[in-house]
Amino acid sequence: MDHYTLFQEYLQADHQIDEFYHTLAQALGLSDSALWVLWCLVERGDGCTQKDICRQVSISKQTVHSSVRKLERDGFLSLRPREGREVSLFLTAQGQELVREKVLPIMAAERAAAGGLTEEELRDMIRLSQKWLSLFRKAAASIPKK
Repeated sequence: MDHYTLFQEYLQADHQIDEFYHTLAQALGLSDSALWVLWCLVERGDGCTQKDICRQVSISKQTVHSSVRKLERDGFLSLRPREGREVSLFLTAQGQELVREKVLPIMAAERAAAGGLTEEELRDMIRLSQKWLSLFRKAAASIPKK
C-alpha cells in the first residue's frame, strides 16, 4: 500500500472520531459548538472568553458567538463584560446542571478510552499528528494564495 492511501485511512479514522462526537452531541440534544463551548468552560473554568474557546477547539469566532448567544438565551450561560469588547462566560445553575448531565459523562468516557492506551501510545499519537501537520504546512506553503 502506498503512503498516501495509508494516510487516507488515518484521515478516515480521524473523521470517524469527529463524527462520533457529533453523534453524541446530537443524541444529547446539543449542537457540536454548544458541546465544545460547555466543554471548554469545564476545562478552563468560569470566566473564559469566546477567544479562549476558539483557540482551544479551533472553531470560528462566528460559530462560538452564535452558540454562546443561544446558550445565554436558553439560560445556561451568563456573560460579564471585560475590558474592550471581550466578555467572560459563566455557567448558570441551569448550565452547571446541563454540564453534569451531558458533558461530564462524555468527558468520563473519553478519559476511560484514553486509559485503554499506554502513555507511550498517547505520546506517539501526539508526536505523529504534530509531525504530519508540520510536513503538511511545509508542503502547502507553495500553494499560491489569493
